[in-house]
Amino acid sequence: MEFANLPSRIKAVTIDSFLLIIFMYVFTLILDGFENVPDGLKVGFVLAFLVYEPIFISVYGGTIGHFYSKIEVKQEQHTNRNIPLGRAFLRYLVKLTLGWMSLLTVTTNEHKKAIHDYVGKSVVLDVQE
Repeated sequence: MEFANLPSRIKAVTIDSFLLIIFMYVFTLILDGFENVPDGLKVGFVLAFLVYEPIFISVYGGTIGHFYSKIEVKQEQHTNRNIPLGRAFLRYLVKLTLGWMSLLTVTTNEHKKAIHDYVGKSVVLDVQE
C-alpha cells in the first residue's frame, strides 16, 4: 500500500480549486441573467461549495481532483472503505480552517498524513496503476 505524496495531494487540491472557480464563474453568469435571484438559490450556491468535498470523499473515496491525481481517501483502520460523511465534514472543516498549513505534516510521518487526516481518521492512498 502506497500513501499519496505531497505533490499528488497539491495537484488534487489545485484541480478541485480550478473546477470550483469555473463552476462559480459559470453559475454567476447564469444568475446575472435574472433580475431577482431567490435567497434560497444563493444559499444553495454557497452550500454546493461546502458539501462538494465531503460528499465526494464519503461516497466515491475522493473528489474529481483526487481521481485525476490517482489518489483516494480511505479510512485509516479499513483502507478499503470510504470515510463516513460526518468524519468527511469534520476533516474538511479542519482543512478549510488551516488551509495549506494542514499539509505541513505530510512529509513528517510514515503514512504521509495531513493534520486533517488525523482528525478525520483517514489516509490518502496512491492508486497509480
